[in-house]
Amino acid sequence: MSTRMWPRRLLTAFYWFVAFTFFMGFVTKYWPGPTFFGPAYSVKFVEWGYPSWFRFVVGAIEGVCAVLLVLPRRRFKFIGATALILVLTAATTTHIIAGSELYERVAAPTNLVIMIVFALINWPDDWRDLLRRERLPRVYQRA
Repeated sequence: MSTRMWPRRLLTAFYWFVAFTFFMGFVTKYWPGPTFFGPAYSVKFVEWGYPSWFRFVVGAIEGVCAVLLVLPRRRFKFIGATALILVLTAATTTHIIAGSELYERVAAPTNLVIMIVFALINWPDDWRDLLRRERLPRVYQRA
């Protein structure tokens, strides 16, 4: 096995781990009662000054981005990381202003830094690459 494979595999494992944590965020935001993080998110969002239903919006974004982070194309990873940067910027601000628990005030900025690194790693060579359809190899094209 090549020595170049290990860093790539470790990075892939890290993507999967981070995606799993955001997928758990998705699940807990849709969970109707208390979670292992404390009270129900319907209660937390109201305490933070947001409508209770807004947890579904945030949870859906986290779920979709978790999937995007583990897809093999760099552009999907970039889009997922960028969307999570926006969510985590709001989360960091919310936790600081609301005086949330220490773990929430630390977790949100830590995840924000990780998403910034992911976005930089997957930065597109050309912005138009994000919108271009990829050409299928000749084997898959119709004759």
